[in-house]
Parts: sequence; structure tokens; C-alpha cells
Amino acid sequence: MYVAAEGVEHHPLVPIWQELVIGSIAFALLCFVLLKFVMPRMEAMYQARVDAIEGGLKRAEAAQAEANQLLEQYRAQLAEVRTEAARIRDDARADAESIRTEILAKAREESDRIIAAGRESLAVERQTIVRELRAEVGGLAVDLASRIVGESLADEARRKGTVERFLTDLESAGAR
Repeated sequence: MYVAAEGVEHHPLVPIWQELVIGSIAFALLCFVLLKFVMPRMEAMYQARVDAIEGGLKRAEAAQAEANQLLEQYRAQLAEVRTEAARIRDDARADAESIRTEILAKAREESDRIIAAGRESLAVERQTIVRELRAEVGGLAVDLASRIVGESLADEARRKGTVERFLTDLESAGAR
């Protein structure tokens, strides 16, 4: 395209100098507005965003550190509780063992006492039975001897002496 200005033909690849000046002024004005108003706001927003991200990371790291610390505290408390539970369990076992031993000892003592009382009772009963048997056997022996001899053995002292001698002879014969 040919522009007819002052009679000079203009080459299409060479820009017009007036357009260059106006374009340069508009560009400079645009750069000034961008640098003066837009860039500071963008920089402030960028900085706020960076601070938010870095603050969030720092808070996350702090929260993670606190969580790790709490976890360690809980683990330590859990270990203490387990140790305490083991100690209580061991104490309970020891107490149970001592109570069991004490009850067994009392049971043995009671058993020994009952056995001793039973033996005493048996010994007394045996003596009573032996006395009764001696009297009965003595009476039967005197009656039998009276029937055999044909006379009455009424003399009590003589009768007792005879019965005692007879029973003593029987015991000594049984002991051999």
C-alpha cells in the first residue's frame, strides 16, 4: 500500500515515525501504571501468598513436632502404666500366694487339732469300753466259775482279784 504524504512513497517495512513516538509514549505510560500501581499490589499478594504457604508449613511442622512429642509422652505413660500394672499383678500374685500359704497352714493346724481331738476321744472311749468289758467279762467269769465250782463267789474283793488276775493273764498272753 502506498501512502501519499508529501509526495514520498512510504516503504511498507519501515514504520512511520509518528506511530513509533505515540506507541513509545503509550508503552511508557502503560509500564509506569503497571510498575506504580499493579506491580506493588501483585508483589504484596505474592508476598502474602508466600507467607501463608510458609506459615502453613511452619505451623504444620510445629503441629507435627507437637504431635510427635505428645506421642512420645503417651508412649512413656503407656510404658509406665504397663509397668505399674505388672507390679500390681505381681503384688496380687504374691498376696494370693501368702494368703494361700496362710490358709493351708491354718487348715493343717485345724486338721492336726481335729485329729488330736479324735485320737483323744478314741483313747477315752477305748478306756471306757475296756473298763466296761472288764466289768462285764469279770461278772461273766465269776458267774461261770460259780456254776463250775458250784459255790458262790460272793466275796467282792476276792472276786475282783480273781478277775483282774485272769484279765492280766489274758493280756500278757495276747501280747506275746
